[in-house]
This record gives sequence, C-alpha cells and structure tokens, in this order.
Amino acid sequence: MLAFEMTEPGFVRARRPEHKQQRREAILAAARDLAERVGVRDVSLGNVADAVGLAKSNVVRYFGTREEIYLELAAEAWQEWGAAVTERLRAREAADEVTDVLADTLADRPLFCDLLAHMSTNLEHNVSVPAARVFKRAVLRVIADLGAEIAQARPDLSADEGAELVGVATGMAGTLYPVANPPAAVAELYASDPDIAATCPPFLPTLRRFLAVFTAGVTTLRGTPVIRTAGRGRD
Repeated sequence: MLAFEMTEPGFVRARRPEHKQQRREAILAAARDLAERVGVRDVSLGNVADAVGLAKSNVVRYFGTREEIYLELAAEAWQEWGAAVTERLRAREAADEVTDVLADTLADRPLFCDLLAHMSTNLEHNVSVPAARVFKRAVLRVIADLGAEIAQARPDLSADEGAELVGVATGMAGTLYPVANPPAAVAELYASDPDIAATCPPFLPTLRRFLAVFTAGVTTLRGTPVIRTAGRGRD
C-alpha cells in the first residue's frame, strides 16, 4: 500500500477556469509521478487523490475514473513520442535507421511503454465514450502523421505501410515491456535460475529485430487485405 502526505489542508472548490485547469494538471502530474515510481498497475484512484490532497469524490469531478486519468496521460505520451520520432526521422542519415528510431524512442520512454502494456486490457475499460473518443482520435492522428513521415524517410514504404509499422512498434513495445521488466517474484526467479532467465527477451534488441523483420517483409504482402491502423481525413 502506498502512503502519501496530504498536499492541501482541505478541499477548496476551484471555480475559475484557470484554477480548474491547474487542478486537472496537478492530478495528472501526481498520477504520472506515481506511475513512474511504482508502475501503472499499482496506482489506485485513492493513491492519486492522496497525492494531491483531495478526496476521491473530488478527483472524479475532473476525471470520471482512474482509467480516464491514465488514458489522458497516454494520449499525451503518444503525442510527445510522435513529435520525438518526427524530429529524429527528419534528422536521419540513412533510411535503415527508421526502425531503430522507433525502437530507441520507445525504449527511452518506459512510462509510455507501461501505458501501452495496459491500454486495451485495462485503461480502455471503465471510461466514458467521450473520453475514449478523444483518446482514439489523438492516437489515430499520431499514427497517420508518423506513417507519412516514415514514407518520406523510407520511399520504399507507403504511408499506410508506415502507419502499420507504427502500430507494430507500439503493439510490440506494450507486449515486451512487462516481460522484460518482470514482477518481483519472477525477477527473483531469474536471479536464481540462469537457464530460465535466458528466456527473458531484452527489450530493445528484441523490439529492433521485430521491426526490422516486419519492415523487410511488409512490401512482399502488397495487394493483400490489411487492417487499417490509422484513419484519414476525419477528426
């Protein structure tokens, strides 16, 4: 169980828009800090409320659920990652750096990877339709934009194939992150049994390999039906 000091002596309702925004940002900052310290899975709404000195009933005035808090943080993380990838791609020196850019920028963002790991199994549950819509629109814009950037960096790939690559990168990052960062009991097992530990895939090399394999093979599947990873033309 986590314990925190109260940061406010009591609840004072925020009435002005700027004060409401400040309180929302304080809640998001507290949730982000807690997740970075103990992991998304182990943070409750009560932990977040304690960290900002509010009752849970007051936190839900700003976010309906714990999941909606982390869904908003996930949308911000997607946008920040998209901007970082775009900057790196535009500064690239060789076309074959694209997969490394995607993998390296994900490895540099453990909280983003942790959020990705909980996205469909946790964070998209117990949220309102408006919150889900805002999140999905934000993510689809990032994927579509990065697909276009990848096509510029790798002329052998189309924008749609670039968007698929983004989907594979983030999907694999969300899958690999908890495996490469196991819970305490499994980490203890690995420490005591090298044979079992050897089966734990290292995050960055494994992700790089998956992306390289996908990129090498995707062009051979042109003309076959694909599941679209990004929408175009509507926000």
